[in-house]
Amino acid sequence: MKLSKRTDVLKPSATLAITAKAKELKARGVDVVGFGAGEPDFDTPEFIKEAANKALKEGKTKYTPSSGIPELKQAICKKLLKDNGLEYKPEQVVVSCGAKHSLFNVILVLFDYGDEVIIPLPYWVTYPAQVEISGATPVYLRTSAENDFQIEEKELRKLITPKTRGIILNSPCNPTGAVLNKTSLEIVAKVACENDIVVISDEVYEKLIYDNEKHYSIGTFSEEIKRLTITVNGLSKSHSMTGWRMGYAAGPLEIMKKVIELQDQSTSNPNSITQYASLAAFSAPEDEVIKMREAFDKRRKRIVEMLNSIDGISCNMPKGAFYVFPDVSRLYGKRYKDKVIKNSYDIAEVFLTDALSAVVPGEPFGDDNFIRLSYALSMEQIEKGVSRIAETVGKFV
Repeated sequence: MKLSKRTDVLKPSATLAITAKAKELKARGVDVVGFGAGEPDFDTPEFIKEAANKALKEGKTKYTPSSGIPELKQAICKKLLKDNGLEYKPEQVVVSCGAKHSLFNVILVLFDYGDEVIIPLPYWVTYPAQVEISGATPVYLRTSAENDFQIEEKELRKLITPKTRGIILNSPCNPTGAVLNKTSLEIVAKVACENDIVVISDEVYEKLIYDNEKHYSIGTFSEEIKRLTITVNGLSKSHSMTGWRMGYAAGPLEIMKKVIELQDQSTSNPNSITQYASLAAFSAPEDEVIKMREAFDKRRKRIVEMLNSIDGISCNMPKGAFYVFPDVSRLYGKRYKDKVIKNSYDIAEVFLTDALSAVVPGEPFGDDNFIRLSYALSMEQIEKGVSRIAETVGKFV
């Protein structure tokens, strides 16, 4: 059977694949510590579940407007103004089935064959995949652990061509946990405005920032950059609502109108019960968010401390999200049993099969010198898993 050429660029998600493999081993009774998960290990706050139950009992189970119920869009506008300093009208907001869906909608509306889209590296694995599905070409902007994965103007300008149509930002970042500082964002804003380049700003981890680091929304820097910016966010990470599938995008009206039309002809409205539960999340104090962030902060410090104590591994202290991205390249060329370690896939395989710890290779994130570990699991599990990794690395020769 002939398939469309669009399917040629499709490949499995590395993070989902490693999580599935770990779950398979666990189902067979193997005591695997899973560092692959990209979701909080906390339950959704009770008041959000109660709001969902209330909506069910009230029969709010029918179609809603494709772009979201009006009261939820109004709540999102209030949130964006209060938290981010971004002023939008409800008609500039589209609620979708998760932030990934929001990104996909925006990317399909904005980019076309022959376009180029700049993506800072390391990147979340889905960005280049979605850009390629749109027909556009991902162009990678290298950053380094040495300057905490910030953006350098000289490196960005090297990549600008007449085909450059967009830049995708992710701060705090998956996989590095880096938070883009004001200088990095000012560089992007200046270059984008000079070249009329659209900026997609994925801010889904904004509530998980540590060490008094400040989150900046690039759309607030000037009216000119706001005109070029689409801000994407959701509740999956901040309120532990990954399975509920709630994301949203806000941006220039002419772009968001097309996003609505695309959603009209694809998914239509996001889940109605999720929307009413989300309305409760936006309307309540952030006590549960703060508790979760404080727990992540403790785990963050512990996992970095333990990883940096392993000879051959070095790890930056992440400023946000719930991932660490340690450099394991000094282990390459070493031998473990009958296997020579050549890349991040080899490391991940050894750690899974011998240390019973599931980590994600760095290559799918754009840098094969690293691996990604999530610390969205208990302190006990973190200490058990990293201790096993340390023991295994100690046997490398």
